[in-house]
Amino acid sequence: MRGGLIRARATRLDPPGSSCLVPSAAEDNVAEPSFIAELQRRRVFRVLVGYGVVSFAVLQIVEPIQHALGLSDAVLKIVVVLLALGFPVALVLAWAFDVNAGGIERTAPNAGAPRSTMLALAFAGLLIGAPGVAWVFFGRGAAPADPRATPAADAELKARLDAVAPGSDIRSPPSIAVLPLVNMSSDKEQEYFSDGLSEELLNLLAKVPGLQVAARTSAFSFKGKNIKIGEIGRELGVATVLEGSVRKSGDQVRITTQLINTADGFHLWSETYDRKLTEVFAVQDEIARAVVAALKLKLLPAQAEARAVNPEAYNQFLLGLHFLREGSTEGRRRALEVLEKTVALDPGFARGWAALARARFENGDQNAAQYPPARFFPLALEAAEKAIALAPSEAAGWEQRALIRMLVGNDWAGARRDLELANALAPGDAQVLIVYSMLQSTLGQLPQAIAMLRKATAADPLRGGPWSELAIFQLGTGEFAEAEANAARSVQLSPDCSRCLRTLGFARLLQHKLDEAKAAFESVKDDGASGTVYRQMGAALVAQERGDGAQASRLLAEMIGKPFAAGASYQIAEVFAWRGETGRAFEWLDRAWKQRDAGLRYLKIDPLLRKVRGDPRYAALLRKQKLPPD
Repeated sequence: MRGGLIRARATRLDPPGSSCLVPSAAEDNVAEPSFIAELQRRRVFRVLVGYGVVSFAVLQIVEPIQHALGLSDAVLKIVVVLLALGFPVALVLAWAFDVNAGGIERTAPNAGAPRSTMLALAFAGLLIGAPGVAWVFFGRGAAPADPRATPAADAELKARLDAVAPGSDIRSPPSIAVLPLVNMSSDKEQEYFSDGLSEELLNLLAKVPGLQVAARTSAFSFKGKNIKIGEIGRELGVATVLEGSVRKSGDQVRITTQLINTADGFHLWSETYDRKLTEVFAVQDEIARAVVAALKLKLLPAQAEARAVNPEAYNQFLLGLHFLREGSTEGRRRALEVLEKTVALDPGFARGWAALARARFENGDQNAAQYPPARFFPLALEAAEKAIALAPSEAAGWEQRALIRMLVGNDWAGARRDLELANALAPGDAQVLIVYSMLQSTLGQLPQAIAMLRKATAADPLRGGPWSELAIFQLGTGEFAEAEANAARSVQLSPDCSRCLRTLGFARLLQHKLDEAKAAFESVKDDGASGTVYRQMGAALVAQERGDGAQASRLLAEMIGKPFAAGASYQIAEVFAWRGETGRAFEWLDRAWKQRDAGLRYLKIDPLLRKVRGDPRYAALLRKQKLPPD
């Protein structure tokens, strides 16, 4: 037998004459053996390790043979099950028998070992082996496929994916930026035409279901810059870019376009179109459909046959949009002139009427001394309704009418209906989202307004105006630091934007950063209209906050005496409210109400008015505007 003392119930035979059997003295000192010691004595651990090594080797041999011979996965499962079930058997045999030079012999039992040990060992083996069996059927059998592999059942999908050009991979949402087409005409004054044509193409592609289109302001920020297509793609988050050129001569126009993959710079498609100016709408559709085909998307929604357009009317329309984008007093005035000419030349041109509605409203709102709101706001509404009547499937008319209904007529329900229609016609359009957020903030729904405006800034991240508006909303919630950061971003994107600089000044004023606030207000351009208002009121607010009431009073008196006071009632009320002159503040708020001053849309959220909100006249003013109470 194995070396070592074996105590198998040994007894000592006493000398003759003894009357009983007495345990030996040595036996009295022997402790009952532990279970672990018994496992070591019987070499169970050695068998356990050996069984694991052999099982691993078997699996390493069986698996490649299975794949090489094309055998079913069931073969490997059966082997694993047999090895798992053999595990408790091996444990029991290792406990009961030993292998030595003399062959296989039964291991002598130990005196202290319990009789139930072998059964317990078998049960433990079954518990250990059972998870292996379960893994085969519920783990390995249901294991996910290698994500790099394409299942045989998806062969058709794989074929579709392989057939798609890299720039239009249907495994990720297709996306495109329409860069401004380069003006190749001899007359550089014709640049507004190429810019306008680019925007029209962008608007058309934005209607394609499933196609993500970078906003106009973001795409046009690269105009005239020598930046690689790959960098533009990364900046705007798009997979493709549409670029090209326009050459216009008389009533003839040549449009050259190419679609480029931003990942590698390769051309996916290019074409040149020579058309008469009267066919410009048709060629826009033609280009858009060619782009869609190159991207392997569904075709554009069915559209009515493109109507003929008066070439000169279209020319004036694009020029008017160009002036509106300038955002200056002179730009708004010139836009109004050319857009009035547009609809006179072609009264059936719906987009011309929508643009005219915007020009009329902005002139009445921003330069009331020259364009009285009482006259121009109704004219703006008339133009918006004309646009809707001519083209109810265009979002621009609905969006313009919503803005006028909201800021002029206090028709909140009507404005919401118009915006819902506009959003359905142009989902994700940044301008529609901006106006929608204005409605929500006017009603005091600041969390919803901020969420909506965040969508607008995501859709058009390189446009300053939405960031400024977001900052205004955040001032209303007391998020002054974040508001300052967003206002600073708006100024960085639009350095000449007077509203952006004004908002930055407000954010710094509310944090008592008076020198920085003064610098922001002084950066607003003195243009004799809205810019001058913001500059003057900012100086008065800073002076008041510094404790120089006399200087603030002088600046405020200058504001009231200037011609622009007719359109600055709300701003004058803000200064009086900041000074704590509640009576004078409500005097000018009532005047703003009578003048239909668009600034009243900030009434429920404006932090400059916080000192007057407890006054009963504030609740009365809310009722006048049909606004819900705070």
